[in-house]
Amino acid sequence: MNIASPLSLNTNPQGALQTELFGVEVVCDYRGILFIPSSKILIVSDLHLEKGAAFARRGMLHPPYDTSQTLLRLKLCIDDYQPETVVSLGDSFHDQAGSEFLPELSRDMIKLLQAGRNWVWISGNHDPKPHTSIEGDCADEIWCGPLRLCHEPATDDADGEISGHLHPAAVITRRNKSVRRACFATDGKRLIMPSFGTTTGGLSLKHKAFKGLFETKNLYAHVLGKEQIYPISWSKMRG
Repeated sequence: MNIASPLSLNTNPQGALQTELFGVEVVCDYRGILFIPSSKILIVSDLHLEKGAAFARRGMLHPPYDTSQTLLRLKLCIDDYQPETVVSLGDSFHDQAGSEFLPELSRDMIKLLQAGRNWVWISGNHDPKPHTSIEGDCADEIWCGPLRLCHEPATDDADGEISGHLHPAAVITRRNKSVRRACFATDGKRLIMPSFGTTTGGLSLKHKAFKGLFETKNLYAHVLGKEQIYPISWSKMRG
């Protein structure tokens, strides 16, 4: 299955891009969330909530406002799409203690986001155990029709996989300047989500960690812009 070329992709006025993943229509939003219209599922990955607190527990200075900012950004996306289910694809918290020591204000915000809908926490490498102190179902992976939602991309059997973990970013050159931006990475068979957390970084799609995960001739980086998505083919990316 080949992904559609950028010319045939439909970008709506809200800055989201519709494309197909393993036969299923999906919507890549420029804010870093994925929406599946047929099942009304909103997918987000690598929130890394309480990253600042995790650093503080280790005696390192880090901005303490990452959780509130990340949740506020997620609320705006949920308000726009009104999903029936939200799936967080792992590393929802920066470490296992994050959900236990979550401030009451942030805990209330999560409850507000969860109200009236299903919520699934996928296990990540940063938070492998269930978040027993907050509401929502916990799972290692779930299926949405032919799509498998998990945290880490598999080295084989990529068909229909939606994952996170690697924080993909594309490096492009414009006017002799290199720009690195977070992106959705997909070849039409699998898709790797950008990280959503406010203070998370990105890993270039040219990095060896992505080797063998995609059919590069069909690979596009759907780059997150300020108000829209920019599809960039593999040949246009830089190392």
